[in-house]
Amino acid sequence: MEEHVDVLIVGGSLVGLTTALLLRRHGVNALSVERHPSTAIHARAGHFQVRTMEILREAGLEERCREASLAMYHPRGGINSVESLAGKEHAVYIADLNEGIEGLTPTTRLFLNQDVLEPILREKALELGADLRNRTEVTSLRQDADGVTAALRDLDTGEERTVRAAYVVAADGNRSPTRRSLGIDMEGYGLLSRSITIYFRADVAPLLRDRNQGVIYVHNPKLRGFFRIDRTGGKGFLVINTAGEDVTQPEAVDVSGNLTPDQPEEFLRTAIGADIPVEILEVVHWIAEANNASRYQDGRIFLAGDAAHVVPPNGGFGGNTGVQDAHNIAWKLAAVLKGEAGPALLETYDAERRPAGQLTVEQAYTRYATRVVPERGTDDVKPFVPDIEIEIGQIARSSAVVSEPDDDGVQHKHPSEWRGLPGTRAPHVPLADGSTLDLFGHGFVLLTGPRGEGWSASGVPTHVVGSPEFPTAYGISPAGASLVRPDGIVAWRSVDGPRPEEVAGVMDRVRSISP
Repeated sequence: MEEHVDVLIVGGSLVGLTTALLLRRHGVNALSVERHPSTAIHARAGHFQVRTMEILREAGLEERCREASLAMYHPRGGINSVESLAGKEHAVYIADLNEGIEGLTPTTRLFLNQDVLEPILREKALELGADLRNRTEVTSLRQDADGVTAALRDLDTGEERTVRAAYVVAADGNRSPTRRSLGIDMEGYGLLSRSITIYFRADVAPLLRDRNQGVIYVHNPKLRGFFRIDRTGGKGFLVINTAGEDVTQPEAVDVSGNLTPDQPEEFLRTAIGADIPVEILEVVHWIAEANNASRYQDGRIFLAGDAAHVVPPNGGFGGNTGVQDAHNIAWKLAAVLKGEAGPALLETYDAERRPAGQLTVEQAYTRYATRVVPERGTDDVKPFVPDIEIEIGQIARSSAVVSEPDDDGVQHKHPSEWRGLPGTRAPHVPLADGSTLDLFGHGFVLLTGPRGEGWSASGVPTHVVGSPEFPTAYGISPAGASLVRPDGIVAWRSVDGPRPEEVAGVMDRVRSISP
């Protein structure tokens, strides 16, 4: 049997579900296939950053996610380092998860376990009409000039079928069979550790004292890792990256390979630092790496999420970067499939997302090397970049952005410094009923100042923003305009105006439509 879809998504976890949801918001026929029988069963990714929350807001899921988060974690949790939960505090890395973001975004960061978020994404994707199939694997992909032929197998019945897709998004994890079949290499820092995660129950609330339950690093002579504990103080998990006093030795970073049956409880008690009852629910073995794919596209197949970039959990960049991959590729696939853009638009995915992936790989490694194993050396560590610059302070450079002469080539800055430069995430300006960010998500829009009514003749949906903050935030005059892509990236701007006759040519250029 053969069926036809616009886009086949290989993988139905966090990034695959997000891709399916966003494609359906753009009216694209999407099929996601996932080998596992359900959504995530472990917490895994759990620190969701500003840009991810803005994307969830766009999808209508912000409040639901916030409610789920509040049931589990403190809304303004911090990140610190301790000898043990009962022992002394070494350092405070972040006192308040949302400190310093006021005025930059209409949303906030939050902690939310992946096993709670994925069902929310799945429900919304199904509501929008996505086809989501579990216990289904892709056994082969064969692409030609007109599309991709995928062989699928039902893992319960053994039934095989063929799917013909115009494009494929591979969100099939860090060991991505798709990436390997395409011969795409991973580049970076390589293997960091063979780690474990211990899921447990224990009443550690009295030991937390006045510390917010965010991320608590543990650094003592017996182990290095971190806790995440729910707001009751009765349940959580402990990640262990190294064991033993001398972390420079190879065996120190092979916690998984050297693990004995009694060690998980020993590790947990050492990290807690007090003699209290503990119950170990499960021990999960995994590999920490910091690598980026050498390319994110092979013809009609695109890599996203861990298939494209693999990072240690330090900094919480992995899942967030994957969600933003999905946000970038979804509107571009939709525009090409609907005939609104030329195929060359899809080449901008690699141009825009691979540098972003590289930055997060470097910064996750910086946080791992300096917070977990500084004794192993920091010669290859990149300078620390503040989270807010990684989240909403990066710039995209590609043919889908009309660059300006004063673009200094820097990849990231504090978001307030960009002033609406093309390639950056369009600034948040408060409106009476929300934010300028709430105007994005479906198609291109033109935002103009209070004297820019004449821009409406451009044919692009136009919003006159009367806020006195708007012109300064977007780097234009009150008569100027900013053209914003469906993913909220500024594509072009005219400092003065109105000159609506220019917009059609700019739109063709940005969408890779030949004159």
